[in-house]
Amino acid sequence: MRSIHCAICNNKENTQELYNATFDINKITHKTFSARRTPDRIHYRFVTCKRCSLIFSNPILPQNKIEHLYAKSTFTYSIESNYLKKTYGQYLMPLLKNYPLEKTKLLDIGCGNGFFLEEAKERGVGSVFGIEPGIASVKKAPKWLQNNIKIGILQKGSFKDNSFDIICCFHTLDHIVDPNSFLETVYAFLKKGGKALFIVHDTNGLSVKLFSEKSPIFDIEHIYLFNKKSLEAIFKKNKFRVIQTFSVKNTYPILYWTRILPLPNKMKALLLSFLQNTKIGSIPISLKAGNIGIVVQK
Repeated sequence: MRSIHCAICNNKENTQELYNATFDINKITHKTFSARRTPDRIHYRFVTCKRCSLIFSNPILPQNKIEHLYAKSTFTYSIESNYLKKTYGQYLMPLLKNYPLEKTKLLDIGCGNGFFLEEAKERGVGSVFGIEPGIASVKKAPKWLQNNIKIGILQKGSFKDNSFDIICCFHTLDHIVDPNSFLETVYAFLKKGGKALFIVHDTNGLSVKLFSEKSPIFDIEHIYLFNKKSLEAIFKKNKFRVIQTFSVKNTYPILYWTRILPLPNKMKALLLSFLQNTKIGSIPISLKAGNIGIVVQK
């Protein structure tokens, strides 16, 4: 395990424990690091920085161990991705207004099977690229798209500097061991005047207010967790101009919302079984349940 510090004010000692760790290091596998698995309440020790209120995990697994687990992780949310395409596509559209679409070059960081890149292409974006550590996820991308997705972790040299008009990153910044280095690299890859769209979990969101530690956002995959204020602060620290922060409305079927609820296991199993065998489970519901977005510019 390794100790880390606050990514905004570099504070290491002046923290307050929020939640104790809840995992057995010997039972951590790549399945634990597969996106959107059913919440299992496994997480690191979470602390709050007393200076800036940023919430983060400390200590955490070594970075090389984390990267290895993500490389072997699986893509487990093909049904949800159809809903995410529409949600993320909706938030992308305002960014495209001032660009000649056929010449626009877009990068999606942590792109999974490329579902958002497909959506961006369908909305007229000329060139789409992705980067994703999960080998199995990339193999599930359409054949035409696989050549445009790099397998690995974003780092200097992954792409040429000043390459992209738009960079998108959905629920990945929360997972990054060194978000400042990460955002510095994003800044370098953007063209001057280029924009970035990020969506992350919200520590002031509805799920945290209702469920506290049982909220799905307190998960072993999540290292840094933000609210609107701290999200703006870390982007400003890395030279971005903040254009907008906003609460995200997600649309999912009732079955999905039920799956992430912190219910007793037997009760949840019965309820999920009922929903899976009826049409009720497929009814979509839109909620601002606990995600925030930010649009920034270089």
